[in-house]
Amino acid sequence: MLKVDNIVTRYGAIEALKGLSLEAREGQVTCLLGPNGAGKTTTLFTIAGILNSHSGSITLEKDNLTNLSAPGIVRKGVVLVPENRLIFPQMSVEENLVAGAFARPRKDQPAINADLKGIYERFPPLKERSTQSGGTLSGGEQQMLAIGRALMARPKILMMDEPSLGLAPIIVEKIFDIISLLNKEGVSILLVEQNARMALKVAHHIYLLEGGKVTFNGNPQEMQQDEVIQRAYLGAGST
Repeated sequence: MLKVDNIVTRYGAIEALKGLSLEAREGQVTCLLGPNGAGKTTTLFTIAGILNSHSGSITLEKDNLTNLSAPGIVRKGVVLVPENRLIFPQMSVEENLVAGAFARPRKDQPAINADLKGIYERFPPLKERSTQSGGTLSGGEQQMLAIGRALMARPKILMMDEPSLGLAPIIVEKIFDIISLLNKEGVSILLVEQNARMALKVAHHIYLLEGGKVTFNGNPQEMQQDEVIQRAYLGAGST
C-alpha cells in the first residue's frame, strides 16, 4: 500500500535517513523499532511531508507522494498522529476533532458530522468533554483525541509516533487495544514505538532501524528468534 524506496533525508549536513526502504501493506500494522536517533520519527515526518527527502521515492498505491506538501499528503490519505499528541490545547475537544477534517471538501459536511458522531461513540470520554479545552484532558484522553482527530481525515494509512509515550501502563494497554481494534476494522497502520513488547503484540511486520538504515525486516516471530535483537530490545532470555 505504502512504499518508501531508497529515501535519503538530511538535517543540514547530517544524513538522518541513508537510503531507507520499507513497505506498509494494506490492512496490516507495520512497526518501526529502534533506539533513539535511529531515524524513526524522521521516516514518518518524511512520509508526511513535514521533511523533504533529498532522493528516493514515496508512493501510496499508485500516487507519488514524494515531496508533496503536508496538506497534499493528508488529502491523499496519509495521516500522522504525532509524538506527544500535539493537540491544540486552547481549542475545545470538538474543535480539535473538526480540525482533523480540514482537508475534506465542504460538500463532505454531512459525512464529517457523521464521522464526528462515530468518534464520540468510539471514545465516550471525548463526548463527555466535548466543550472542554483539549489541554485540560489527561494524557490518555489527549491520545484518544489525537487519534480521533486523525481519523476525521479518513486516512488510508494511519501513522502513529510513540503512542505509549508518557502514559501509565494501564493506559498504554488501552491505547494498544484501540490500535488493535482499528486494525481489525480495516485501518492500515504504520507505527513507531519504543515499547517493543507491546508492538510485537499488534504488529504483522517489523522493521528495525539503526543509524538511518533498516537492519532487520521480518515478522514478530522472526524477531523474537533473533538472539541479538532479543537481548537488545526484549531482554535476555525473553520468549
